[in-house]
Amino acid sequence: MPRPIRATIDLAALRHNQAVARRHAGSARIWSVIKANAYGHGLVRAAGALADLTDGFAMLDFDEAVALREAGLHHPLLLLEGFFQSEDLPLVAEYRLTPVLHHLEQVEMLISAALPVRVPVYVKVNTGMNRLGFSPDALPTVLAALKTARQVGSITLMTHFADADSEERGITEQLVRFRGAVADYRHPVSLCNSAALVRFREAHGDWVRPGIMLYGASPCPQLYSAAELDLRPVMTLASEIIAVHDLQRGDRVGYGGLFTADGPMRVGVVACGYADGYPRHAPTGTPILVEGVRTRILGRVSMDMLCVDLTPIARAGVGSPVTLWGSGLPADEVAAAAGTISYELFCALARRVPVAEV
Repeated sequence: MPRPIRATIDLAALRHNQAVARRHAGSARIWSVIKANAYGHGLVRAAGALADLTDGFAMLDFDEAVALREAGLHHPLLLLEGFFQSEDLPLVAEYRLTPVLHHLEQVEMLISAALPVRVPVYVKVNTGMNRLGFSPDALPTVLAALKTARQVGSITLMTHFADADSEERGITEQLVRFRGAVADYRHPVSLCNSAALVRFREAHGDWVRPGIMLYGASPCPQLYSAAELDLRPVMTLASEIIAVHDLQRGDRVGYGGLFTADGPMRVGVVACGYADGYPRHAPTGTPILVEGVRTRILGRVSMDMLCVDLTPIARAGVGSPVTLWGSGLPADEVAAAAGTISYELFCALARRVPVAEV
């Protein structure tokens, strides 16, 4: 008999969230970001659900792109970190991929390659995040080389905002740097991640790149909840109570006894732990639903189990349904209590957890 833990993926909610992104995008085209196995939601599953709603898909790995082509998708596919060696380039051409170029070695490899078709490229400009991208000073030399290369098709310019979710900093400084760097060029541009898409209409450009909002979490949870942005949860992680204990004052719970009862209480054991993807560092007080009622986890999360306070839920017992996050309990709230972000919760879902579509 399988453990009662399971994840359900609501494809109607995914499509709804894509429609929300479309409303924000206006006339801009959309790269739906499905990297990291669609943020843990299933690469081919998510792409299939969004195929008739999006203009293209953005990802990291060749394997992800190949999987989409083999699944019959003909959309433009954007490789967000580009290619890594010259041997990759025939595959870029064969599978009709659009690589992001962000360092000179990539440009040199592309220009030196013998390819049967012209490859469309994105050129990333580093405007202050200081991860990937060419400096504004290097951009003229890079673009001059690409424009004369027979291997290169269309060129789109892009950057990535570090503080689009911040009320204090925002995107102004980076946007000014980007516009100054590209002022002399007439290439399409792509700027907005989810947070910038919902907050800064002036930066929408020609292509936007929504990611986390597609999966029903807020891209700026300090400013707006997912519900306030009309986003619906796509992944619900659920399980059941598998044991119940009555504690007295002074009884401790779990490894290290991190929680001590201050009086009589009922504690339930849930079939879910960090080996399933639940954050081990989630502290006592992290919200959880039992029988649809909000309560809290207690003590340290174990590999396969965690404990919850059943004191306020008299009817709860072995077999009672539990929601770890998702429908009725926003992942953003669980993530905040655990000192992390919803991205990590979704991406950490373990392979051993059964997944079903609803």
